[in-house]
Amino acid sequence: MARLRRLTRNPELVRQLKTDFRQADLSPADRTMCEDVEKLTLKPWELEEADVVALREAGFSDSAILEFNQVTSYYAYVNRLADGLGVELEEFWKELPQEKE
Repeated sequence: MARLRRLTRNPELVRQLKTDFRQADLSPADRTMCEDVEKLTLKPWELEEADVVALREAGFSDSAILEFNQVTSYYAYVNRLADGLGVELEEFWKELPQEKE
């Protein structure tokens, strides 16, 4: 989340995104993207062509849609792979200070 705070320079937005993106002050396009990413993460079997059309109508190019789908899918893949293999976090990650809500 520290990178997102640096990128947005808006700690309140980051807090809102961390808590519930639906409550965050987002543009309609960003809200549509977050809804798509959530669906891809939690219920990928429900995705259909209409979801891609909605993203295009929100102003996203096909390359942008591909990119955030690839990033979302990659994170899901890596996390599931690590969980499935019982991979423990490296000590470095355990030693980082935990973010406060």
